[in-house]
Amino acid sequence: MKFELPKAPAQKTGPVKAWFEPVVIPTYHPHTPDKNPMFLENRVYQGSSGKVYPLPFTDRISTKARDHAWQAVHVESEFLRVVVLPEIGGRIHVGLDKSNGYDFFYRQNVIKPALVGLAGPWISGGVEFNWPQHHRPATFMSVQAQIEEHSDGTRTVWCSDHEPMNRLKSAHGICLHPGKAYIELKVRLYNRTPFTQTFLWWANAGVHVHELYQSFFPPDVQYVADHAKRAVSRFPLCEERYYGVQYGERARSGVPVEERPRRLVPPGGYPPNDLSWYANIPVPTSYMATGSVENFFGGYDHRQKAGLVHVA
Repeated sequence: MKFELPKAPAQKTGPVKAWFEPVVIPTYHPHTPDKNPMFLENRVYQGSSGKVYPLPFTDRISTKARDHAWQAVHVESEFLRVVVLPEIGGRIHVGLDKSNGYDFFYRQNVIKPALVGLAGPWISGGVEFNWPQHHRPATFMSVQAQIEEHSDGTRTVWCSDHEPMNRLKSAHGICLHPGKAYIELKVRLYNRTPFTQTFLWWANAGVHVHELYQSFFPPDVQYVADHAKRAVSRFPLCEERYYGVQYGERARSGVPVEERPRRLVPPGGYPPNDLSWYANIPVPTSYMATGSVENFFGGYDHRQKAGLVHVA
């Protein structure tokens, strides 16, 4: 059941409106972090260092949910409705296409963290902004938020946090423009130290997938790779083995019974070794574009006739 989105206050006028108002979401709360410093010097976290000091470390989550009023920033234009949660890293929690009611980002209607974050709690769905590493150290921590109003009617929600491990600072601005059906993201990164610092920046977007969902990369993408290039495959038609699935054999002999879609079969047929179709992904699989000079990727929901394009 979707949690209710409040209507814009009556005093908010203009094509783009932005305001603060809590949303109530059933939540499995993390337990209080360990009060002792957790150095974790030998911990490996997704291929990089798992050290968290001086961040607090949480290793337990409540087994019972209770309703919780989360601070939220709402931004609404003629076409889109966006909800940002500053208390969970400033993530976009809801991205709604008002023209058809389509949640183009996966909407989590229950907050139930998994202990896969650098400092413990992490949730999927929406858009998680990651910096200076994956998944962001503050992904389940509170950030400062404010609304910036522009003379042309544009509204930007700025979320800012200080990263204590390397003494860096970041701010990301989620922006809606009048008459535009897209979200613009502005990014400001600050090195507060006299030293050269390395970092990565990426937006981890979640979408609602099923057997009629298809992803797409630019046409110049001929190969995709797993994390750290542990595996490589042609794209979209995989010719060999990838993630333990014999896609080459699928192309010759068809899809094994145990790997066939459980609910929906894409209409009109599709190559059984086409990685772009979610129906062809029987196990959790990563594939990342390599060698592209283009600036976009996305996905399309053939059942809802709607989708998402990321341009950067």
